[in-house]
Amino acid sequence: MKNFKKPIILTFLGLTTILFLFLTAGCKEEAVSQHSSPQKSAAHPALPDEDTISGKVVETMDSGGYTYVLLESNGRKIWVAMPQTPVTVGQEIELAAGHMMTNFTSKTLNRTFDTIIFSPGLKGARSNPHAGMMSSPHGSSSGSQRISQAPEKNLKIEKAQGPNGYTVAEIFDKKADLAGKKIQVRGKVVKVSKNIMGMNWVHIQDGTGDPSKGNFDLVVTTQDEPQKGDIVTVEGTVHADKDFGAGYRYDVIVQEAKIKK
Repeated sequence: MKNFKKPIILTFLGLTTILFLFLTAGCKEEAVSQHSSPQKSAAHPALPDEDTISGKVVETMDSGGYTYVLLESNGRKIWVAMPQTPVTVGQEIELAAGHMMTNFTSKTLNRTFDTIIFSPGLKGARSNPHAGMMSSPHGSSSGSQRISQAPEKNLKIEKAQGPNGYTVAEIFDKKADLAGKKIQVRGKVVKVSKNIMGMNWVHIQDGTGDPSKGNFDLVVTTQDEPQKGDIVTVEGTVHADKDFGAGYRYDVIVQEAKIKK
């Protein structure tokens, strides 16, 4: 019996060692998979090393100046975030590729995304930081576009008081004379796009102007944060024919504005 004990002990130790190495290797592999860079897989319609991210919008939401889109392509889905841009469920879109992040938490949505790609925006508009602000662009003869919202119905807001008080339409009509000057205008906030290029972009309407001429919707940049629907007084500097490139321009924009209710 003494001659059999040693081989049995050695065999037991050998099996234990093999089991330990196997479990250790498994743990190391899991650790690597949790911290390694994402690789291409069938789970994603496109990854950042590709030129575009394309698919059908199956879910979308706006928050914090971004549009979050769940794209589906060939039965595969991926979340993508881009500067706030009007898109609808069922729409087929193509986005410029961007940076992928894992376990990203959006504070404004109070939601954590396992995987999300941050894209500069729709393909062909990657140099346009205002893509998220274009709801109803109107073409001009030069090929550029004016950026405006749909007109509010039955809107009549009293004109700002004082020598530098103007209506929205008057600011458009007198843009050449008012360029570089401070003005005041009262109106209703019809849209707010927050934290784009370090500013909040606010659309103001007061019921004046003609939608066919595009002189009814005034864009204001500010550090203040009014809410959609607020009736406010805006004080800021007029800039005429402001061109941000990529074919997008403003006939008139009021910048460095202070906004008060």
